[in-house]
Amino acid sequence: MHQLVAAPFGGRRLILRPGSTKAVQLPHAKFDELRTLAAISDTVPQWLVDAVRAQWDIDLAGRSIGDVLLIREAGPYAFSRATWELNLGCDYDCIMCYLGEKRFEGLDMTGKRKLLAVMRDVGVIWLQMTGGEPLIDPDFPEAYEHAYELGLIIEILSNGSRLHKDHILKLLVGNPPAKLTLSVYGATAETYDTVTRNRGAFDRFREGLDNALAAGLNIDLSLIIVRDNAHEVEAMRDWARQLRVPFREYANISPTIHGTAEPLPSQSPQYLTNRAPFTGCPAGVTFFHADPFGRASICKVGRNPNIDLIAEGVEGLARLGDIAESLMLRTGGCNGCQLSGTCRVCRPMAKVFQEAKAPLVNYCQHGER
Repeated sequence: MHQLVAAPFGGRRLILRPGSTKAVQLPHAKFDELRTLAAISDTVPQWLVDAVRAQWDIDLAGRSIGDVLLIREAGPYAFSRATWELNLGCDYDCIMCYLGEKRFEGLDMTGKRKLLAVMRDVGVIWLQMTGGEPLIDPDFPEAYEHAYELGLIIEILSNGSRLHKDHILKLLVGNPPAKLTLSVYGATAETYDTVTRNRGAFDRFREGLDNALAAGLNIDLSLIIVRDNAHEVEAMRDWARQLRVPFREYANISPTIHGTAEPLPSQSPQYLTNRAPFTGCPAGVTFFHADPFGRASICKVGRNPNIDLIAEGVEGLARLGDIAESLMLRTGGCNGCQLSGTCRVCRPMAKVFQEAKAPLVNYCQHGER
């Protein structure tokens, strides 16, 4: 298995290491030199030996380029990042889940391989694997290893419920993700199990988290704040600090992807924050989302229209930019809004809130008046 990936990224050329968030930027001429040396199975040039040693403390002196380096080619569009829901099934039943009905369905392994090949060919470098809960998918180990082999730099979003399983931990230690982001739902078993509606969830999570940290995986925590765990917010923060891992907090809950409002009452009012004004995003331009059936949309929120990547392949993504532009147009209750210049949500998100008949205060500045 390769130790490094050389990849075009827009106008830049990068050396990346799977399992690391760091990179080495190359002049175009050096990237072309690596391609030439790889074609004749030459050894790693000294300038790359020095750069890799300085960045990652790895010694590649005397090694064949083909043994340590995978060279990626540029895709036809500007896409460099993607998220992929392996499935929408989950072993938790969290009160604030935005997925609504969590049905376990999607592509078989043949379809998953085809989807990953499309992502590689379109130029995706950074792939976020999520769900539902990705680690419970029976195809996860094979899909993860295949994405790794294709030279994708992977982040996993997970509830951590399966990290206590030896085969999962062994997989991730052998082929480490650049980042493993885990959701935290409480600081005690009583609260955690109440929020997830899963008895024993806290103990399994804590065991898996401790094992992952001991194994040296790069962990990042997402503290999910709702009514039922708001009394433990400071304890959750202290736990993260004691573990010496970075953490972020999420208290603003969204409607379901189906436009229904069931999750909204779970919000903890005292922890809601004002979002920064929306100034645009790369959804549909340099980034896309793929659902469990391989349908590409601009993001997790703006799911329609979408493109069937299994049927259309790389060429289908040529239409995604126009879809993104059309979805960002103000429609419905947002037509002619005088506050649009400082609006805090994108149009697709506003539409989801409107379909859920959510109070304006949840997403619109007019609700603050």
